Amino acid sequence: MRRSAIERLLPAAYQRACMPGSVLWALLDVMEGLHAPDEAILAEVDALFDPYRAPDDMVVRLTRWVAMDHVVASHRPDAPLPLPVGRLRDLVAHGALLARWRGTPYGMRRALEVATGVSGFAIDEPDERPFHIVVRVPAVAADQLAVITRIVEAEKPAAVTAEVVVASRPPDQPTAAPSA
Repeated sequence: MRRSAIERLLPAAYQRACMPGSVLWALLDVMEGLHAPDEAILAEVDALFDPYRAPDDMVVRLTRWVAMDHVVASHRPDAPLPLPVGRLRDLVAHGALLARWRGTPYGMRRALEVATGVSGFAIDEPDERPFHIVVRVPAVAADQLAVITRIVEAEKPAAVTAEVVVASRPPDQPTAAPSA
């Protein structure tokens, strides 16, 4: 807030007494300086809540705010993040969609794709085992099993059991034998 704007908030008697070199003049200059840092933050406050503009440490908080805290949950406060910050930003950006579809095969598949950056997850419901799902993980995402398992446990319906299985790599296509 500028010194002149602060001065306009004062009673008329103080406004008349506010002259250059006076104590009140100096006090208003100090007040202006004290307001400047807060006003700079408030001018950019929307960036704190935008997943792609927020500082990295704020992205973890935003992840918790959109109910994806199970992704960043850790028993140790100094533990590294289980996903790159860019993936967390994507999770926050898709937070409303993921919340809308939570507990459905589509919602689980979408959460897994956004979190890992890999497509091709399959969710099977075996006929011989009711209330059970098998989540087939593409082989390229096998190194992210810890995060995948946490997401599956949080996204599945409470009464459903789940198992996570890494799909085997498809065999290479055999080359045709040369004809004689």
